[in-house]
Amino acid sequence: MENLRITLPERVDRIITILQNHGYEAYAVGGCVRDSILGRRPEDWDITTSAMPEETKALFHRTFDTGIEHGTVTVLMGDEGFEVTTYRIDGEYEDSRHPKEVMFTRNLKEDLLRRDFTINAMAYNEKDGLVDIFGGIRDIKDNVIRCVGNARERFSEDALRILRGVRFASQLGFRIEEGTRRGMEKLAHTLKKISAERIQAELVKIVMSDRPELLRDAYELGITGVFLPEFDRIMETDQETPHHMYSVGGHTLHAMKNVRADKVLRLTMLLHDMGKPALKTIDEEGVAHFKRHAEESQVIAKDVLKRLKFDNDTLNKVTRLVCFHDYRMPATAKNVRRAMNQIGEDLFPYYMEVRRADVLAQSMYRRDEKIKNLEEIEELYQEIVQANQCVALKDLAVSGKDLIGLGMKPGKEIGACLNKLLERVIEEPKYNEKEKLLKVASEWM
Repeated sequence: MENLRITLPERVDRIITILQNHGYEAYAVGGCVRDSILGRRPEDWDITTSAMPEETKALFHRTFDTGIEHGTVTVLMGDEGFEVTTYRIDGEYEDSRHPKEVMFTRNLKEDLLRRDFTINAMAYNEKDGLVDIFGGIRDIKDNVIRCVGNARERFSEDALRILRGVRFASQLGFRIEEGTRRGMEKLAHTLKKISAERIQAELVKIVMSDRPELLRDAYELGITGVFLPEFDRIMETDQETPHHMYSVGGHTLHAMKNVRADKVLRLTMLLHDMGKPALKTIDEEGVAHFKRHAEESQVIAKDVLKRLKFDNDTLNKVTRLVCFHDYRMPATAKNVRRAMNQIGEDLFPYYMEVRRADVLAQSMYRRDEKIKNLEEIEELYQEIVQANQCVALKDLAVSGKDLIGLGMKPGKEIGACLNKLLERVIEEPKYNEKEKLLKVASEWM
């Protein structure tokens, strides 16, 4: 027990108090306790109790069965639902993820013993204060991720815990304790039994954290080799060029850190150079080249995102940004309008962030020149937007209907003509007037 006070939400305290008043033990448990101690706002509040599921249901007016076979009942209070789970002991794990059976117990210690890490194995209520049997507070003070009990046992029960350990370290800024690291390395191969959706969820949390570079730890422990072997290849590919000072993988990790924590941007930076290992060549002077690597990276990015079951919107945006991440241009208004047309108006601001993050992860060679170019492009982009200049067919002053009115036959010819008119407008924005464009179109006809 620790003399530490946590302010429980009023409804959580009420559920715990009702259970206690009827002779049962009850505590807030797990991540909500950890986050409260760390001064972070818990996403949700889980409650653990010695009451059996049916006993819990009997005490509350509004409940529904969430996972009653695992002891979980959701108690509704007002417009909120709180998961209340009976203390349990997990039976044998068959698939490196789920226990074959669970046995309910009245003993809190037995319940806490089955949890993954010490920082997640603490319980709290107002009456007893903090229950910390496995040294969670000590590990929080020391910034350590440590398994409860034997690391290999914990990871053999649920392989996803291996990736969760890296995720907690990246989110909290903690280091992984040595015995826990050895357990991760030994059992990393069992991650292949975990569903793509589960892997994706943990990967996104790592990539979106303040320390996405902890993917290096995942690589060193053999974790990424199981679900993202493409990352291992970039970690092992050097860049013998004055533009770079890191390996492809090292550059990737720095690029992720250089961009804001937006899912599309972070995934783009993770995947933007995946095509480099396959296309690396060395010239007679010993300088490395990676020609057309953006196209190859786009192919790999699409494959990775599909394999990890990402939604189509994320897949489309990320692969498009990967394709254009190395698109460079002299800073002229015409070039910027053309780039906005090719990349898409919606993604152009993202493209600018991607380019900047990429440059900042390179060597100092010509960096000032590169940054100046990006700043000039950004200025021109803002001017184009403010002037409401046309860069896409939807903003063209004429439509297919107008061309039919000129006598053009419906079909491919109209699409081709509209695209040619758009090219003219991108070259010279003042042409985006109906009369001028119809005059040009009729001359072509």
